[in-house]
Amino acid sequence: MLVCPVPLEQRPIQEYKDLKKSWFYGWASANWVTLLKPLFIIWILSWVMAGPIAYASFPLQEFPLQFGLSGAALAMVLPGLVLVRLYFGWVYVRDRLKKDVIEYEESGWYDGQRWQKPEEILQRDRLVATYEIGPILSRLHKIFGALVAAMALGSGTWLLVG
Repeated sequence: MLVCPVPLEQRPIQEYKDLKKSWFYGWASANWVTLLKPLFIIWILSWVMAGPIAYASFPLQEFPLQFGLSGAALAMVLPGLVLVRLYFGWVYVRDRLKKDVIEYEESGWYDGQRWQKPEEILQRDRLVATYEIGPILSRLHKIFGALVAAMALGSGTWLLVG
């Protein structure tokens, strides 16, 4: 029986399970609707700040297209930041799963240790990283691509109108 000295909450497989069960990071691990719905709600709520700023620059009555494009672009900032946070959280756990040596603290920040994963744990962790976290990151990449495409389309429209 192999005794793992890494505290349970610092083991990469446990970090993966905790991330998957968490309220925020769980969005990305479920399905497209579960991920897109809160992002869309955040985008709509971001209009509370983006709308008045866009209106101050482009009054709706005079410049409806510019108002809409600038407001939509500004409202995408918060969902974009949420996506970045989701992405980096999942990348961190994926990277810890792929590493063959785990760095951990036994009781505080001052006593860092390293533990070499045995081959069977390393293989299991790398399978989880590839087949469980890989599709999550792929989904996030696609959403980032859609945001970039929407911004490019909006910018192109802006150039045609302006």
